[in-house]
Amino acid sequence: MKKSFIVFFILPTAILAAGGSGDYDIVPRTVNFLIFAAILFYLLANPAKNFYNNRISKIASRLEDIQKRVLESKNQKLEMMKKIEEAKKEALGAVATAKKEAELLSQKIKDETKSDILILERHFEEQKNYEKRRMQKEVVAKILSQVFDSKEAELKQDDILNIMLKKVS
Repeated sequence: MKKSFIVFFILPTAILAAGGSGDYDIVPRTVNFLIFAAILFYLLANPAKNFYNNRISKIASRLEDIQKRVLESKNQKLEMMKKIEEAKKEALGAVATAKKEAELLSQKIKDETKSDILILERHFEEQKNYEKRRMQKEVVAKILSQVFDSKEAELKQDDILNIMLKKVS
């Protein structure tokens, strides 16, 4: 750094202080400008390069991240499409299974209803027969009580024996 300081600051000062003809000062001004430009380039070149290189690397890393995200989203989209297709197939299977189960359940309910109706009809017939026999017994009991209670229907022992003999034979 000391050599460059001597070369860029002291040497041009010494050259310009040496003087000249004064008529044409374009050469010293040009030399001063070139020295100034070289100093600026020397001082600013590395930071500018570093800045642009960092900027380029940041942009490249962001671009890579974005590309990774795009690939991940495409992969996720494909996975979701596969899952949707599987879900559609499962839904169709579930609908078919549900229809079969509904048919089986309706058939089962029909069969149970028919058996219940048959049981109710049998019960009704049994109840009807029971009531018929009960009414017959009541009628027979009333008639027999009237017959036995009335004095006209008195049977003698001989008549009862004749009736029993007729029944037995």
